[in-house]
Amino acid sequence: MRIGIDLGGTSIKGGIVDEKGNIILQKNLKTIKGKDENGDIICNGIIQIIKELIKAKNASIDEIELIGLGVPGNIDYKRGIVGRCVNLGWENVHLGSILEKEFGKKVLIDNDANVAAGAEYLFGSSKNSKITLLVTLGTGVGSGAVLNGKIYRGINGAAMELGHTIVGENFYNCSCGNNGCLETFTSATAIIKYAIKLIEEGRETIITDSVNGELHNIDAKIVFDAARKGDLVALEVLNRFIKYLAIGINNAINILDLDSVVIGGGVSAGCDLFIDKLVSEINKIKLYKDTPLCTIRKATLGNSAGIIGAAMLDKI
Repeated sequence: MRIGIDLGGTSIKGGIVDEKGNIILQKNLKTIKGKDENGDIICNGIIQIIKELIKAKNASIDEIELIGLGVPGNIDYKRGIVGRCVNLGWENVHLGSILEKEFGKKVLIDNDANVAAGAEYLFGSSKNSKITLLVTLGTGVGSGAVLNGKIYRGINGAAMELGHTIVGENFYNCSCGNNGCLETFTSATAIIKYAIKLIEEGRETIITDSVNGELHNIDAKIVFDAARKGDLVALEVLNRFIKYLAIGINNAINILDLDSVVIGGGVSAGCDLFIDKLVSEINKIKLYKDTPLCTIRKATLGNSAGIIGAAMLDKI
């Protein structure tokens, strides 16, 4: 048995995972935020959820083969250190050694997108791929790559930040401080911001009716639903999203010569609306016109990928 922990800004999700990647028991705990530079508050939550999983399974710590964690941020994989995690307010938190001291077990930690990419490679949409990229489209844009069976982490654990590659000039700056990051064109946040921009410029749309004029209630699903109904503003937002996502993925293809791309995250719920158009757009701009395009498909593991991938970190 293995334990995987998916640590996010709103919740800590933990599960016991078998060797086939099945979550056989899961528990969630709200992430308690506050002044927590040393990680004490959230670490206590992680310890609590691990103990609860073991107790609920009527198991002992000796029966647990591995504890793995996926954490948003820059991770020193070899030393188990969370270098910087803006969402949690962490700087250089020695999470691995804290948990190893508590449980007497080897603990592996990686970036959350890397973990999800590993899960999709082992058990999901990119199984049997040689060089695969997972792109997660949510509040931000994350990505992780598996090259010949191993997660690509780079030298400093900062590889594959596709969301912070610059693809154009935008009307607002990224949270990282730069302008033009892919994240500001293709995340749920970007979709919402652009829809609001068009509405505030006086464009008529059914999106406004959907939220009773309360623009702060707009989300990506509302925009995509309006696009399905042929709303011109929603379609403009959608087409802009597709254009820049194609640029970002095409850049990755040019660098890595991928055989598969998997789209995950909350925005992937709209894949039926945009994935065919995305493939068409990439085909228009790809470098080698005679070379077949890699497969591009929706992730299959959904919200389970973080737990499963974390539990399997020693395999990837």
